[in-house]
Amino acid sequence: MMKRRILLSIIMAVFSAGLLSILFLSNKATSKSTIDPIFQKIKGIRMVNNLEFANENIPIHLPDVAERLERELLVSVYHHSSTLIQLKLANRFLPIVDKIFKEEGLPKDLKYIAVAESSLRNAISPAGAKGIWQFRDATATELGLVINDYVDERNHFEKSTRAAAKYLKNLFLKFNSWSLVCAAYNMGPTALTSAMKEQEEQNYFDLNLNEETNRYLFRLIAIKAVMEDPETFGYFLDKEDYYPDLIDYTTITVDSSITSLSNFAHLSGISYRELKIYNPWLMKSSLINKSKVTFEIRIPNK
Repeated sequence: MMKRRILLSIIMAVFSAGLLSILFLSNKATSKSTIDPIFQKIKGIRMVNNLEFANENIPIHLPDVAERLERELLVSVYHHSSTLIQLKLANRFLPIVDKIFKEEGLPKDLKYIAVAESSLRNAISPAGAKGIWQFRDATATELGLVINDYVDERNHFEKSTRAAAKYLKNLFLKFNSWSLVCAAYNMGPTALTSAMKEQEEQNYFDLNLNEETNRYLFRLIAIKAVMEDPETFGYFLDKEDYYPDLIDYTTITVDSSITSLSNFAHLSGISYRELKIYNPWLMKSSLINKSKVTFEIRIPNK
């Protein structure tokens, strides 16, 4: 009798353990099934030969060069929101840069400096650089841009792009290499000249510069790669996805002060916001122009 009770107890214990195991596995399976799968495929990026930027060959066969470029490609490709917005804004700005740089005799690849500098927005850096091309006050003034309390032409896209073209050509006269020009644009020509002299190097890829400038040219190459062939990197945009350009406007020439830009806008049939979108170089709610400088204000056509 005792043996039967012991055997029965063992059978019940085994049964209970099995039942608990089934319940545990069932709950585990249920908890897993409540999580939707993430349909994402992360891939590495393979380098290709015969790369060039601004008509200069990139020595991709060098392991250091390949690794530095791969880093910037991965950053650009997998920084989804930022890269997507840059692609959408490119339709608004880069065709204008293409036109101006062609007229100025510059390699078209240099337009990607604007993307790297500001993501194609009138940004302000901690160092005080401003506009899509990120000029500081002194450099902008030297290049002929008007800067005062009421006007900042670093925010005037066409004028600042002409200034950028002039600056880039001046840098090329000094360095005779577009890769070095890009480095100088980032760190300044004086600092680059000092580094070249100290390290006794004449080639960008042989220089060991600060972290930002070491990455700068490769960042431009990565931006170029993604913007010229976005679908290869997983970005698919229809025509209507791109932001519209701002070229449908009428120009009003003024050479005197405007005490109220809001009143000026309303008399022109537009809102104050629309006036600022088309004329981001107007810095305040009025335009005091004691020097009688001639400015062209754009009024969007309705």
